[in-house]
This record gives sequence, structure tokens and C-alpha cells, in this order.
Amino acid sequence: MNLWFTEKQTESFGITAKVNKVLHSEKTEFQQLDMLETEEFGNMLLLDGMVMTSEKDEFVYHEMIAHVSLFTHPNPRKVLVVGGGDGGTVKQVLKHPFVEKVIQVEIDEKVVNYSKRFLPEIASAYDDDRSELIVGDGFMHILNSEDEFDIILIDSTEPVGPAANLFTKGFYAGISKALKDDGIFVAQTDNPWFKPELIKNAVQDTKEYFDVTRLYTCNIPTYPSGMWTFTLGSKKYDPILVSEDTIFDVDTKYYTPEIHRASFVLPKFVQELCKNE
Repeated sequence: MNLWFTEKQTESFGITAKVNKVLHSEKTEFQQLDMLETEEFGNMLLLDGMVMTSEKDEFVYHEMIAHVSLFTHPNPRKVLVVGGGDGGTVKQVLKHPFVEKVIQVEIDEKVVNYSKRFLPEIASAYDDDRSELIVGDGFMHILNSEDEFDIILIDSTEPVGPAANLFTKGFYAGISKALKDDGIFVAQTDNPWFKPELIKNAVQDTKEYFDVTRLYTCNIPTYPSGMWTFTLGSKKYDPILVSEDTIFDVDTKYYTPEIHRASFVLPKFVQELCKNE
């Protein structure tokens, strides 16, 4: 018997993967957590039925959420990661030798535990001395911080369940307060095909609190539509002005100095979402 998993990305569209075996399935305190071994994408983490990461394509998301801001900021020393319990974002951040501390706040400890077990390559940086894991509410952690971080990365699920607060205007105000006066934040902001209003709102809200607001994209085959966006807010530094000469070599599979610049070149229908209302 063939076993297939389908993520219903809209009411009339989904993505399907052949499953070799179910590695783990559990209703945690916060969400439904499933680990699958798929034939095409290797081990895959699902939360509430949505694909969060897979062994085959995880590097795209994790490299792009991390390196764009880290190479835009000239001196990133202290980084906060909200969410990202699979550990992939922390792993990419720690490839930067000047980073002294990465604090990760993940609300669901079981995501971390099962990622260590079934996604060990992705979760390999948790033992690094520069990383600290806090099991708690990232929204509240940011609201209780002030002038503390050089970079904040919001590695959240879609705006449902425990991640709902991470897409509110008040959260962007809290991020601005938690960052130093030349700080940068990046948040994943879904895709322009199915969630254009989410992107539009995220960009407009970011513009209220940051002098520089940029939307950029990448291709992630297991995410809805394959076209994924990130919204970057910066108090001082503009990512499109970064010189390629300042981007030193790191171990990546997707991100390059050329990709850094090219990711900000948007199709016209995506540009329209970034226009001031």
C-alpha cells in the first residue's frame, strides 16, 4: 500500500509527497507535530499539517533568513531567533565567526527534541557554546527586551496557533524597541500567490517602525507555491547597497553574493504589494 501526505495549501490546491514511514506523531501542548520519512525530500517536519522543513530543501530557507541580514549588518554580535525549533536558522547564524551569542526562544520544546532525533544535521548547532535555547513565548521575550540585539530573526510558522501574535503591528513595534539603534530584523512572510494580504500588511507595518524596509524572495519547493518571501526591516543599513566584496565565503548551497542582490529583484505583481497605501 502506498502512503501519501497532502498539505492542503488552499481549499483547492495542495502539495503531495509519498511517505515511506511515519517516524513520530503527537499532539503537543501547542500543536500537532508529525515527523515523516518521505521518498523525495527525506525526513520532514510537519506542524498542524503544514510542512516546516525537510532534509532535502531546508538549506534554502535557513540560509536566506539568516545570511541576508548578517551580511547587511557590519558588526552582528548578538542575535535573537524566535521560533525555528528545528535548529536550522541557529546553525546558519553560527557560521558567522563574529557572532558572539545566539539566543533562541522556542515555545514548543518537543519541536526541538524531535528535530534533534530525526533531523540531526539541521539541529546540529544546539551544542555550540555560543547558542542558548529558551523554551518560552518569543512574543513576550521581545516585548521585555530593549536595545539588546543586533539582529532579530522571526522563524515562525504561518499566523495560526502560537504564531498568531508574530504577525501583529504591536510585535513590529516591540522588535524595534528590542533592537539596537542600528539593528535589523527579518521575518518570513509567506508567499505572494496565496497570501498577498499578509505580505502587504507586513511590509506596511514594518515601514512604520523602520527607515529601511525590503521584501526579498527565494524558491522553496515544499512551501506553498514554491515562491517564498521575507520582510527585512533595518534602522540604518540597506541590504541592496551591500558590496559583494564584503560578503566572505561561508558554507552555503543557495546563498551567494549574487543571490543576495538578486533576491530583492521582485516581479511586478509582488512589487505592487510593497507600495505605500
